[in-house]
Amino acid sequence: MTKTDEIVTTVLGSCVATCIRDPRAGVAGMNHFMLPEDPSGEGGSSARYGVFAMEQLVNGVMRWGGRRESFEIKIFGGGRVIPGMGDVGRANIQFVRDFLEAEKMPVLVEDVGSTVARRVRYHPASGKVRVLHLPIAENRRVAEREAVLASRLGSDAGRGGDIELF
Repeated sequence: MTKTDEIVTTVLGSCVATCIRDPRAGVAGMNHFMLPEDPSGEGGSSARYGVFAMEQLVNGVMRWGGRRESFEIKIFGGGRVIPGMGDVGRANIQFVRDFLEAEKMPVLVEDVGSTVARRVRYHPASGKVRVLHLPIAENRRVAEREAVLASRLGSDAGRGGDIELF
């Protein structure tokens, strides 16, 4: 969450990022999640899972004075960048759309799906977002990083902590 004029950036392959801003309260935030839900079925209190990441973002913006009826919501990512593996990106996109619909929070802007990785630069103070679709060579690098992170999910699941590296 932020109330300052800064740039928040992330790189997305099959992951999804959601940006939420309340322009009246002057507060905004962005999340970045890897999977819609914890594959172990234990609920996963980690920002790598959609439900937890979305609840943290919505509640965080509200804690800082944001009001749901003023939210500007933008979603990005969910590309199919890992050939031969299931379409995790599509599952992430469907999850975030379903979550926001259930919460009656309309999406203002989205750039999701396809077979591209994306670099997202979010300017919370203005709400402006710059999205760069990365070249195919970069898709491979993003896919490799995501594959490594996915393989770690099982070994890191119980460790918790306040900081998550993507």
